[in-house]
Amino acid sequence: MARKLSCSPLPILTILLLLLLPFESNGGGIAVYWGQGNRASEGTLTDTCNSGLYKYVNIGFLSTFGNGQVPQINLAGHCNPSAGECKRVSTGIQNCQNKGIKVMLSIGGGAGSYTLSSQDDARSVAEYLWNNFLGGHSSNRPLGDAVLDGIDFDIEGGGSQYYTDLAGRLYELGLGGGKKLYLTAAPQCPFPDHWTNAALGTGLFDFVWIQFYNNPACEFSSGNPDGFKNSWNKWTSSIRAKKFFVGLPASQAAAGNGYVPSYDMNSQLLPFVRRYGDNYGGVMLWDRGNDIKSGFSSKIIGNV
Repeated sequence: MARKLSCSPLPILTILLLLLLPFESNGGGIAVYWGQGNRASEGTLTDTCNSGLYKYVNIGFLSTFGNGQVPQINLAGHCNPSAGECKRVSTGIQNCQNKGIKVMLSIGGGAGSYTLSSQDDARSVAEYLWNNFLGGHSSNRPLGDAVLDGIDFDIEGGGSQYYTDLAGRLYELGLGGGKKLYLTAAPQCPFPDHWTNAALGTGLFDFVWIQFYNNPACEFSSGNPDGFKNSWNKWTSSIRAKKFFVGLPASQAAAGNGYVPSYDMNSQLLPFVRRYGDNYGGVMLWDRGNDIKSGFSSKIIGNV
């Protein structure tokens, strides 16, 4: 006679609990720039990561470096680096990392004084970044003792030479650091990017968040999306990187043009870029302060 099978309630309970857990159906994430506002406009770094909206945060910016200049960080209204006030950001970095959020230091930006004058200059800047923000050692780290996850290249001026050398030296230093060092970049959407094309050609970059704003020829338009689609196709087929992100302003006020309403994001843009499978990383937003005002990320996160 066949033995009657019994059903334990434990597996059923486990399945029910799993069904109740939140999950991400699309596998993408949101990156955001933080640092060019103040506490009133964008909150602290800890506030940013506690929002539950972001997988990546770029601290902007180290806006002075190279050509013999003393490197300087500029976090606008958040702190005075010359007085050592920015060291308190270390707590926020660690809080973010404890949540699994990757935090990068962005170098360059739309305003500042930066350029690389030679290969030796590039290597010197790389070693400064390593010792003062990454896995190296310095007696006066501008953001305190926290070890950042990587360096973001937001190069928009000052010449395009020697960033290949900068990326290469950072990569070398990271290999011996005992922790994954991320290299990311934020090129303009016209291909190839004037400032970072050579560096991106090394294949050393993990994430590329392409700025699809302030460049009408390759911005998204719901009525005529071909310019955007052609640009996205060109970037993802021409550059060797682990993930590509759609970079956008978080509100209409965040850029001169290129803002995409959340309805168009969810119904047109995101379904298109998600087709790219493993190459698709998500969305990058400029910036946290504008995202707070518009609530943009909360309107799209379910489809990212």
